[in-house]
Amino acid sequence: MIHRTASAPSVPDPQPAPLPASADVVVVGGGVIGASIAFHLAEADAGRVLLLERDLPASGSSGKPLGGVRAQFSDPLNIRLGLRSLEAWRDFARRPGADVGLDPVGYLFLLGSEAERDTFAAGVEIQNAHGVPSRMITPRAAQELCPYLDPGTLVAAAFSPTDGYATPKAAVTGYLRAARRLGATVRTRCPVTAVDAADGGVQAVRTPHGTVRTRTVICCAGAWSAEVAALAGVTLPVTPLRRQIAFTGPLRPRPPRIPFTLDYASTLYFHNDGADGLLLGLSDPAQQPGYEREFSREWLAPFRAAAARRAPDLAGVPITGGWAGLYEMTPDRNALIGEAPHSGRFLYATGFSGHGFLQAPAVGEIVRDLYLRREPFLDVGPLAATRFEGRPATRPEAHII
Repeated sequence: MIHRTASAPSVPDPQPAPLPASADVVVVGGGVIGASIAFHLAEADAGRVLLLERDLPASGSSGKPLGGVRAQFSDPLNIRLGLRSLEAWRDFARRPGADVGLDPVGYLFLLGSEAERDTFAAGVEIQNAHGVPSRMITPRAAQELCPYLDPGTLVAAAFSPTDGYATPKAAVTGYLRAARRLGATVRTRCPVTAVDAADGGVQAVRTPHGTVRTRTVICCAGAWSAEVAALAGVTLPVTPLRRQIAFTGPLRPRPPRIPFTLDYASTLYFHNDGADGLLLGLSDPAQQPGYEREFSREWLAPFRAAAARRAPDLAGVPITGGWAGLYEMTPDRNALIGEAPHSGRFLYATGFSGHGFLQAPAVGEIVRDLYLRREPFLDVGPLAATRFEGRPATRPEAHII
């Protein structure tokens, strides 16, 4: 679970590792995506694996997300990524071997119009066809799951009982410990400052601590991925955008155990925080792109207005603190996964637009297979960055907050 805190310290620095002179594959980024990829590569005995993190593990987006895990999407690609990852999250204590505090409280989407109801009803049909046990429920049934709700403002809701949330930093720690145990090298406080290329291929990465010869780079640098990719002459349309969450502190009476609850129209969301309080959030439409990561309170006004409509008892709850982190946004708010053409071997997994944690296990598996030139369990060709070249192509996804 996510616990209330005034700050979000990153994962402790692992034992400093010397920078090797060469590696078969260099993973750039020590968040949950990079950690998952490094683990899957090391587990597959994919050669000399080096992960480079410019700061500390989980010091970027993975240090301050909601920790939601779900398979409730409208696009079959995202549904299958979510399902595969949910299986891995449930098995995480065995493989790679860590407690991520998975709490399957379910995801509850609140729908305030017939159009929203119809959109989610169509999604439920697709989800059910892929084995997701989601269902449409009545406003009264939604209130039974989450007593804070005013059912009179709803037309319907969508609920899946196998969704929930976990602790991202515990996942990063678990993946990296297992990756090192399997032979991978993890080097922190070591940013990539240049990528050397010759004859159409990657030759080396440069850092302030030395140069590492390699023929393969995997970019999973989150909100900083566009800059890393540019070093190799690759364009990745990733834009940083601040997202904020707040905590109520302990409440009396103690909040009931509720699903991860999201109001589709306003993007208001909330769930238990593991410390007798609630975590609250809203995707502020006034937020401008950029790297700002300081918590501020201006978004609480639209949050309270949305809460007054859907969950009136939450409109006036106290706020004791919060976090600010970065979403790694793409033009269609779907991930970028693939290999850049004509760049030697430059692979990428980024731009998850808020869905990186929940998809991380499946993505690690897929990128491992792409690197090994094996067929992944899922064709991610439609998620290649080239989908944006020369045309406003987009992947459809309705279940986005």
